[in-house]
Amino acid sequence: MKILITACLLANALCAQAETVVIVNKANPATRMFGEQASQFFLGKSTMFTPVDQPESSAIRADFYHKVAEKDPAQVKAIWSKLVFTGKAVQPKEYASNAEVKKAVAADPKAIGYIDKSAVDDTVKVILTLP
Repeated sequence: MKILITACLLANALCAQAETVVIVNKANPATRMFGEQASQFFLGKSTMFTPVDQPESSAIRADFYHKVAEKDPAQVKAIWSKLVFTGKAVQPKEYASNAEVKKAVAADPKAIGYIDKSAVDDTVKVILTLP
């Protein structure tokens, strides 16, 4: 029983240490970005990049929006609902996993997304790391 509890605690600690990174296409000229800048793209305030989102119910999505915009998933959904309803923006396309987000960003020079740092490879470029 002690081993099981220790394993669960270790797994929770590793999850808490996971870093999220903001990625762009390798051809994109951007090299660095601040969290406030990233939030502009993911909250529909700028069209310079095309945001690619993780699933609405995912932990990485909630963590990402909390870190870059201090918003919870319900607040983000409300922002996008208003933008879509007024015709000011098109909601970001959602992909089911880090691998799918990475693939979508690698295929579109204007795309911007976020994935777990452990999923990064040479098909995309990291421009922001969130602890």
